[in-house]
Amino acid sequence: MLSRIMSGSIRNLDREYDCTVRLLDDTEYTCTIQRDAKGQYLFDLICHHLNLLEKDYFGIRYVDPDKQRHWLEVTKCIAKQMKSQPPFTMCLRVKFYPPDPAALKEEITRYLVFLQIKRDLYHGRLLCKTSDAAMLAAFILQAEIGDYDPGKHPEGYSSKFQFFPKHSEKLERRISDIHKTELIGQTPETSELNFLQKAQMLETYGVDPHPCKDVSGNPAFLAFTPFGFVVLQGNKRVHFLKWNEVTKLKFEGKIFHIYANQKEDKKIILTYFAPTPEACKHLWKCGVENQAFYKLEKSSQVRTVSSSNLFFKGSRFRYSGRVAKEVMEQSAKIKREPPEIHRAGLVPSRSCPSITHGPRLTSVPRTRRRAVHISIMEGLESLRDSAHSTPVRSVSHGDSFMPRSRSLATNASEGSAVISDEAYSPSDSVLPTPVAEHSLELAVARQVNGAPCSIEEEKESEAGTPSVGEAGDLTDSRAAVEGAGGASSLSEVEQVNKFVLSVLRLLLVTIGLLFVLLLLLIVLTESDLDVAFLRDIRQTPEFEQFHYEYFCPLRRWFACKLRWAGSLLINK
Repeated sequence: MLSRIMSGSIRNLDREYDCTVRLLDDTEYTCTIQRDAKGQYLFDLICHHLNLLEKDYFGIRYVDPDKQRHWLEVTKCIAKQMKSQPPFTMCLRVKFYPPDPAALKEEITRYLVFLQIKRDLYHGRLLCKTSDAAMLAAFILQAEIGDYDPGKHPEGYSSKFQFFPKHSEKLERRISDIHKTELIGQTPETSELNFLQKAQMLETYGVDPHPCKDVSGNPAFLAFTPFGFVVLQGNKRVHFLKWNEVTKLKFEGKIFHIYANQKEDKKIILTYFAPTPEACKHLWKCGVENQAFYKLEKSSQVRTVSSSNLFFKGSRFRYSGRVAKEVMEQSAKIKREPPEIHRAGLVPSRSCPSITHGPRLTSVPRTRRRAVHISIMEGLESLRDSAHSTPVRSVSHGDSFMPRSRSLATNASEGSAVISDEAYSPSDSVLPTPVAEHSLELAVARQVNGAPCSIEEEKESEAGTPSVGEAGDLTDSRAAVEGAGGASSLSEVEQVNKFVLSVLRLLLVTIGLLFVLLLLLIVLTESDLDVAFLRDIRQTPEFEQFHYEYFCPLRRWFACKLRWAGSLLINK
């Protein structure tokens, strides 16, 4: 009896897994899931724990043993998706950035998006000018510690916060000045909302960069934003395609293709190379999901997409969930008391250390945490640097992605700063698209997040444009991009190879179809169907010769073999 109980308990343990999810505030949520539990079950558990209703913007991300990132698919079994051994470790991140954060219904949703964008700012995914960087950091400071108090905040208090990967003392002083004078009286809610509205205007808002290379071998970062598809090279936005212009996304091994139709029915194809086939497939899935979420009007319009041709092996994928328009409509129907947000008791992100040092909150009992402490911490450490933390940084541009300004070049004390007035200005970040060949139009109507800049925005961004002496460098970089032929033009060898491959595929498919049709015709003519068409064929001398000389002997041979096999089975 005792052995039966023990064996039953062992079987129950085998059917359950411990799963730890790091939340956006770096607290850890641990639960037990069944072996056949799907991703939707775990996602709903976390949303219930956070009291989150506008959950369609978020997702669960994990990293496999090969350091490849994945989004947990809610329709599939968790255990089958994870390539590592339990306990499983994952993290909650913003998967679809809201096009307008101010339009979010609930404050809890805005707070979580605020935490995500604060992480983006620190990890180098959200790039901006010095003036914008100082304002964003001041909003964070106001939300974290409130109004400036000389008794609590000594000189240099802003240096205890790490807002960016690197910044100068001059920028720290500017952040303190804004916090002391311009943000007095703002509540954490107001500061977070102002932060979101400021971040929304930046070109890299919502960018989750995927490192790739173009056809010339130059490093690039591909990203999907609420407004369209973006390619970044050397902290410049070299391509921007609105979602209504993107017609198809496709991958073959490590090659990723983007098909688009621009104005005047000009069709373009952009081709990039991912580091691994797994990274390329992840890039393709992210593109399919983002396009469906932001482009479609209804979730009923979502279709299963394939990465390859009809007759050849490829990946099939379907976005599961509501689209952005449906999410906004559903959010408008929320009628409940706003949930309480515990900002003061939360430990700031590990990547963004702060002045306040509260206890780390967790939903796991102490005794249970000890049992899985080692394996969970190993997984969380890998998630800390790998999950949604790819900086928009080019390996060909040194340690810093953003260039130094003239003042920084002459001032050695500020040599560590990477955010400058000339860094990633929206006005000079749109290089001519080589395949579009309408640089003059782009120069007149520069776009920020898919919308033309106003005159005031153009004037503000002029502070980041290079001087005449530096214009040569920008011209050289443009000439280099144009001289590379653009990401849409393949080399002649590749075009010949693709043509030969397509001809061979067509030939094989044609032969296969003819063979199938021949077998079908033989079956029909040898059957007992009394159709005029088949009757005429049976009366021809060619068919009679085929029937008596080939078909009948072959049929007798098969019948003999079947009788022999049957006799062997009966004798056994």
